Amino acid sequence: MDFLRPASWEEALAAKAEHPTAVPIAGGTDVMVEINFDHRRPEYLLDLNRVGDLYEWETGEDSVRLGASVPYSTIMEQLRAELPGLALASHTVASPQIRNRGGVGGNLGTASPAGDAHPALLAAGAEVEVASAARGTRMIPIDDFYTGVKRNALKPDELIRAVHVKKADGPQQYSKVGTRNAMVIAVCAFGLALHPETRTVRTGIGSAAPTPVRAKAAEEFLDAALAEGGFWDNGKIITPSVAKQFADLCAAACNPIDDVRGTASYRRHAVGVMARRTLTWTWESYRGARHTEGAA
Repeated sequence: MDFLRPASWEEALAAKAEHPTAVPIAGGTDVMVEINFDHRRPEYLLDLNRVGDLYEWETGEDSVRLGASVPYSTIMEQLRAELPGLALASHTVASPQIRNRGGVGGNLGTASPAGDAHPALLAAGAEVEVASAARGTRMIPIDDFYTGVKRNALKPDELIRAVHVKKADGPQQYSKVGTRNAMVIAVCAFGLALHPETRTVRTGIGSAAPTPVRAKAAEEFLDAALAEGGFWDNGKIITPSVAKQFADLCAAACNPIDDVRGTASYRRHAVGVMARRTLTWTWESYRGARHTEGAA
Protein backbone atom coordinates (compact mmCIF):
# COMPACT_ATOMS: atom_id res chain seq x y z
CA MET A 1 0.00 0.00 0.00
CA ASP A 2 1.46 3.37 -1.06
CA PHE A 3 0.87 6.47 1.06
CA LEU A 4 0.37 9.81 -0.73
CA ARG A 5 0.72 13.02 1.32
CA PRO A 6 -0.18 16.16 -0.65
CA ALA A 7 0.55 19.49 1.06
CA SER A 8 -2.11 21.53 -0.76
CA TRP A 9 -5.52 21.16 -2.38
CA GLU A 10 -3.96 21.42 -5.84
CA GLU A 11 -1.50 18.63 -5.01
CA ALA A 12 -4.35 16.51 -3.66
CA LEU A 13 -6.34 16.87 -6.90
CA ALA A 14 -3.25 16.08 -8.96
CA ALA A 15 -2.58 12.95 -6.90
CA LYS A 16 -6.19 11.81 -7.25
CA ALA A 17 -6.07 12.41 -11.01
CA GLU A 18 -2.90 10.32 -11.29
CA HIS A 19 -4.22 7.59 -8.98
CA PRO A 20 -8.06 7.49 -9.33
CA THR A 21 -8.30 4.40 -7.09
CA ALA A 22 -6.57 6.18 -4.18
CA VAL A 23 -8.75 6.18 -1.05
CA PRO A 24 -8.84 9.58 0.68
CA ILE A 25 -8.17 9.57 4.41
CA ALA A 26 -8.52 12.52 6.79
CA GLY A 27 -9.88 11.69 10.25
CA GLY A 28 -9.61 7.99 9.41
CA THR A 29 -12.53 7.09 11.65
CA ASP A 30 -14.19 5.03 8.88
CA VAL A 31 -11.32 4.07 6.58
CA MET A 32 -8.94 2.79 9.26
CA VAL A 33 -11.62 0.55 10.77
CA GLU A 34 -12.11 -1.15 7.40
CA ILE A 35 -8.37 -1.49 6.85
CA ASN A 36 -7.70 -2.81 10.36
CA PHE A 37 -10.39 -5.47 9.91
CA ASP A 38 -8.99 -6.26 6.45
CA HIS A 39 -12.28 -5.38 4.80
CA ARG A 40 -10.41 -3.36 2.19
CA ARG A 41 -6.79 -3.08 1.10
CA PRO A 42 -6.45 -0.08 -1.25
CA GLU A 43 -3.42 0.24 -3.47
CA TYR A 44 -3.05 3.90 -2.48
CA LEU A 45 -4.07 5.94 0.56
CA LEU A 46 -4.42 9.68 -0.06
CA ASP A 47 -3.69 11.46 3.23
CA LEU A 48 -5.48 14.84 3.30
CA ASN A 49 -4.40 15.93 6.78
CA ARG A 50 -1.93 18.51 5.51
CA VAL A 51 -4.51 20.22 3.26
CA GLY A 52 -5.39 23.21 5.42
CA ASP A 53 -8.28 24.37 3.20
CA LEU A 54 -10.33 21.37 4.28
CA TYR A 55 -10.32 22.51 7.92
CA GLU A 56 -11.68 25.98 7.21
CA TRP A 57 -15.26 27.15 7.49
CA GLU A 58 -16.95 30.45 6.80
CA THR A 59 -20.38 31.91 7.47
CA GLY A 60 -21.98 33.85 4.64
CA GLU A 61 -25.16 35.86 4.58
CA ASP A 62 -27.40 32.86 3.90
CA SER A 63 -25.26 29.75 4.31
CA VAL A 64 -22.24 28.15 5.90
CA ARG A 65 -19.41 26.71 3.82
CA LEU A 66 -18.02 23.85 5.86
CA GLY A 67 -14.67 22.36 4.88
CA ALA A 68 -14.78 18.59 4.48
CA SER A 69 -12.42 17.99 7.42
CA VAL A 70 -13.90 20.46 9.92
CA PRO A 71 -14.30 18.21 12.98
CA TYR A 72 -17.66 17.46 14.54
CA SER A 73 -16.50 19.08 17.79
CA THR A 74 -16.08 22.41 15.99
CA ILE A 75 -19.57 22.17 14.51
CA MET A 76 -20.95 21.54 18.00
CA GLU A 77 -19.05 24.42 19.58
CA GLN A 78 -19.05 27.07 16.85
CA LEU A 79 -22.07 26.47 14.59
CA ARG A 80 -24.90 25.45 16.89
CA ALA A 81 -26.93 28.57 16.06
CA GLU A 82 -26.42 28.44 12.30
CA LEU A 83 -26.64 24.65 11.84
CA PRO A 84 -28.62 23.32 14.83
CA GLY A 85 -29.61 20.01 13.24
CA LEU A 86 -26.06 19.17 12.20
CA ALA A 87 -24.76 20.25 15.62
CA LEU A 88 -27.20 17.89 17.32
CA ALA A 89 -26.16 15.08 14.99
CA SER A 90 -22.48 15.84 15.68
CA HIS A 91 -23.11 15.49 19.39
CA THR A 92 -24.20 11.86 18.89
CA VAL A 93 -21.05 10.84 16.99
CA ALA A 94 -19.03 8.23 18.89
CA SER A 95 -16.75 9.72 21.57
CA PRO A 96 -14.99 13.09 22.14
CA GLN A 97 -11.83 11.68 20.58
CA ILE A 98 -13.68 10.64 17.40
CA ARG A 99 -15.57 13.95 17.27
CA ASN A 100 -12.22 15.76 17.36
CA ARG A 101 -10.99 13.77 14.35
CA GLY A 102 -13.99 12.94 12.17
CA GLY A 103 -15.75 15.35 9.82
CA VAL A 104 -18.74 15.54 7.52
CA GLY A 105 -16.58 14.90 4.45
CA GLY A 106 -15.73 11.44 5.73
CA ASN A 107 -19.39 10.60 6.27
CA LEU A 108 -20.18 11.72 2.75
CA GLY A 109 -17.24 9.89 1.21
CA THR A 110 -18.11 6.63 2.94
CA ALA A 111 -21.82 7.16 2.16
CA SER A 112 -22.90 4.59 4.72
CA PRO A 113 -26.67 4.78 5.30
CA ALA A 114 -25.86 4.81 9.03
CA GLY A 115 -23.67 7.94 8.85
CA ASP A 116 -24.78 10.34 11.56
CA ALA A 117 -24.53 13.53 9.48
CA HIS A 118 -26.73 12.41 6.57
CA PRO A 119 -30.23 12.97 8.03
CA ALA A 120 -29.32 16.49 9.16
CA LEU A 121 -27.79 17.37 5.79
CA LEU A 122 -30.86 16.06 3.94
CA ALA A 123 -33.23 17.99 6.21
CA ALA A 124 -31.22 21.19 5.77
CA GLY A 125 -31.01 20.83 1.98
CA ALA A 126 -27.21 20.92 1.77
CA GLU A 127 -25.00 20.92 -1.32
CA VAL A 128 -21.69 19.08 -1.66
CA GLU A 129 -18.76 20.89 -3.28
CA VAL A 130 -16.51 18.49 -5.18
CA ALA A 131 -13.63 19.05 -7.57
CA SER A 132 -11.24 17.35 -9.96
CA ALA A 133 -8.04 18.54 -11.60
CA ALA A 134 -9.52 18.06 -15.08
CA ARG A 135 -13.07 19.42 -14.72
CA GLY A 136 -12.82 21.89 -11.86
CA THR A 137 -15.51 22.38 -9.22
CA ARG A 138 -19.14 21.31 -9.26
CA MET A 139 -21.97 21.38 -6.72
CA ILE A 140 -24.04 18.26 -6.03
CA PRO A 141 -27.41 18.70 -4.27
CA ILE A 142 -27.56 16.39 -1.27
CA ASP A 143 -30.66 14.68 -2.71
CA ASP A 144 -28.55 13.52 -5.68
CA PHE A 145 -25.42 12.59 -3.76
CA TYR A 146 -26.29 9.10 -2.47
CA THR A 147 -26.50 6.57 -5.30
CA GLY A 148 -26.48 3.19 -3.52
CA VAL A 149 -25.23 1.28 -0.51
CA LYS A 150 -21.97 3.04 0.38
CA ARG A 151 -21.91 4.64 -3.06
CA ASN A 152 -22.04 8.30 -3.97
CA ALA A 153 -22.04 10.57 -7.02
CA LEU A 154 -18.29 11.29 -7.01
CA LYS A 155 -16.32 10.62 -10.18
CA PRO A 156 -13.13 8.54 -9.74
CA ASP A 157 -10.89 11.61 -9.91
CA GLU A 158 -13.00 13.86 -7.66
CA LEU A 159 -12.55 14.82 -4.02
CA ILE A 160 -15.00 16.41 -1.59
CA ARG A 161 -13.86 19.92 -0.67
CA ALA A 162 -16.74 21.33 1.36
CA VAL A 163 -20.41 21.19 2.22
CA HIS A 164 -22.66 24.23 1.81
CA VAL A 165 -25.53 24.32 4.28
CA LYS A 166 -28.16 27.04 4.47
CA LYS A 167 -28.39 28.79 7.81
CA ALA A 168 -31.37 27.58 9.79
CA ASP A 169 -34.39 29.85 9.34
CA GLY A 170 -36.44 27.75 11.76
CA PRO A 171 -36.11 25.02 14.39
CA GLN A 172 -34.29 21.79 13.55
CA GLN A 173 -34.08 18.50 15.41
CA TYR A 174 -32.19 15.23 15.24
CA SER A 175 -32.90 11.90 16.91
CA LYS A 176 -30.98 8.64 16.90
CA VAL A 177 -31.74 5.15 18.20
CA GLY A 178 -28.86 2.99 19.41
CA THR A 179 -28.11 0.33 21.96
CA ARG A 180 -26.41 2.92 24.18
CA ASN A 181 -25.74 6.68 24.26
CA ALA A 182 -22.16 6.70 22.96
CA MET A 183 -19.83 4.79 20.63
CA VAL A 184 -22.70 3.23 18.73
CA ILE A 185 -23.74 2.91 15.09
CA ALA A 186 -27.30 4.10 14.62
CA VAL A 187 -30.04 1.49 14.48
CA CYS A 188 -31.90 4.32 12.76
CA ALA A 189 -31.82 8.11 12.84
CA PHE A 190 -34.13 10.97 11.88
CA GLY A 191 -33.62 14.64 11.10
CA LEU A 192 -36.29 17.31 10.73
CA ALA A 193 -36.02 20.96 9.73
CA LEU A 194 -38.77 23.58 9.59
CA HIS A 195 -38.26 26.22 6.91
CA PRO A 196 -40.68 29.06 7.76
CA GLU A 197 -39.36 31.32 4.98
CA THR A 198 -40.62 28.88 2.34
CA ARG A 199 -43.25 27.33 4.64
CA THR A 200 -41.89 23.86 3.99
CA VAL A 201 -40.59 20.95 6.01
CA ARG A 202 -37.68 18.66 5.13
CA THR A 203 -36.74 15.31 6.63
CA GLY A 204 -33.79 12.95 6.62
CA ILE A 205 -33.74 9.25 7.55
CA GLY A 206 -30.62 7.24 8.26
CA SER A 207 -29.96 3.51 8.60
CA ALA A 208 -33.44 2.54 7.44
CA ALA A 209 -32.92 2.16 3.69
CA PRO A 210 -30.05 1.30 1.31
CA THR A 211 -29.17 5.00 1.27
CA PRO A 212 -30.03 7.99 3.47
CA VAL A 213 -33.46 9.16 2.28
CA ARG A 214 -36.08 11.83 2.71
CA ALA A 215 -39.71 11.05 3.53
CA LYS A 216 -41.04 13.13 0.65
CA ALA A 217 -44.67 12.00 0.89
CA ALA A 218 -44.64 12.89 4.58
CA GLU A 219 -43.16 16.30 3.81
CA GLU A 220 -45.80 17.01 1.16
CA PHE A 221 -48.58 15.94 3.50
CA LEU A 222 -47.32 18.12 6.34
CA ASP A 223 -46.70 21.11 4.05
CA ALA A 224 -50.32 20.90 2.89
CA ALA A 225 -51.72 20.34 6.39
CA LEU A 226 -49.82 23.30 7.85
CA ALA A 227 -50.91 25.55 4.98
CA GLU A 228 -54.56 24.50 5.01
CA GLY A 229 -54.82 24.91 8.77
CA GLY A 230 -53.04 28.25 8.79
CA PHE A 231 -50.59 26.84 11.33
CA TRP A 232 -47.63 28.95 10.19
CA ASP A 233 -49.62 32.11 10.96
CA ASN A 234 -51.76 31.13 13.94
CA GLY A 235 -49.08 29.07 15.71
CA LYS A 236 -51.61 26.54 16.96
CA ILE A 237 -50.56 23.16 18.32
CA ILE A 238 -50.41 20.53 15.59
CA THR A 239 -53.28 18.10 16.03
CA PRO A 240 -52.52 14.49 17.04
CA SER A 241 -54.09 13.19 13.83
CA VAL A 242 -51.73 15.29 11.69
CA ALA A 243 -48.73 14.21 13.75
CA LYS A 244 -49.73 10.55 13.48
CA GLN A 245 -50.24 10.71 9.72
CA PHE A 246 -46.87 12.41 9.32
CA ALA A 247 -45.21 9.72 11.45
CA ASP A 248 -46.89 6.91 9.52
CA LEU A 249 -45.74 8.36 6.20
CA CYS A 250 -42.19 8.72 7.50
CA ALA A 251 -42.20 5.06 8.56
CA ALA A 252 -43.55 4.09 5.14
CA ALA A 253 -40.63 5.87 3.47
CA CYS A 254 -38.23 3.35 5.01
CA ASN A 255 -36.91 0.28 3.25
CA PRO A 256 -34.90 -1.34 6.04
CA ILE A 257 -33.30 -4.73 6.55
CA ASP A 258 -32.88 -7.09 9.48
CA ASP A 259 -29.35 -7.10 10.85
CA VAL A 260 -27.47 -7.51 14.12
CA ARG A 261 -28.47 -4.02 15.26
CA GLY A 262 -32.23 -4.31 14.73
CA THR A 263 -35.07 -5.75 12.70
CA ALA A 264 -36.74 -4.06 9.77
CA SER A 265 -40.04 -3.80 11.61
CA TYR A 266 -38.39 -2.21 14.63
CA ARG A 267 -36.63 0.35 12.43
CA ARG A 268 -39.92 1.35 10.78
CA HIS A 269 -41.59 1.68 14.16
CA ALA A 270 -38.69 3.68 15.62
CA VAL A 271 -38.60 6.09 12.66
CA GLY A 272 -42.30 6.76 13.13
CA VAL A 273 -41.80 7.47 16.83
CA MET A 274 -38.84 9.77 16.13
CA ALA A 275 -40.77 11.59 13.41
CA ARG A 276 -43.67 12.33 15.75
CA ARG A 277 -41.40 13.42 18.59
CA THR A 278 -39.14 15.63 16.50
CA LEU A 279 -42.18 17.26 14.89
CA THR A 280 -43.55 18.02 18.36
CA TRP A 281 -40.21 19.44 19.53
CA THR A 282 -39.60 21.60 16.47
CA TRP A 283 -43.15 22.94 16.36
CA GLU A 284 -43.05 23.86 20.06
CA SER A 285 -39.81 25.75 19.38
CA TYR A 286 -41.44 27.53 16.44
CA ARG A 287 -44.49 28.46 18.52
CA GLY A 288 -42.25 29.68 21.33
CA ALA A 289 -40.23 31.86 18.95
CA ARG A 290 -43.42 33.37 17.49
CA HIS A 291 -44.71 34.12 20.99
CA THR A 292 -41.46 35.82 21.91
CA GLU A 293 -41.49 37.92 18.74
CA GLY A 294 -45.10 38.90 19.36
CA ALA A 295 -44.35 39.94 22.94
CA ALA A 296 -41.43 42.06 21.77
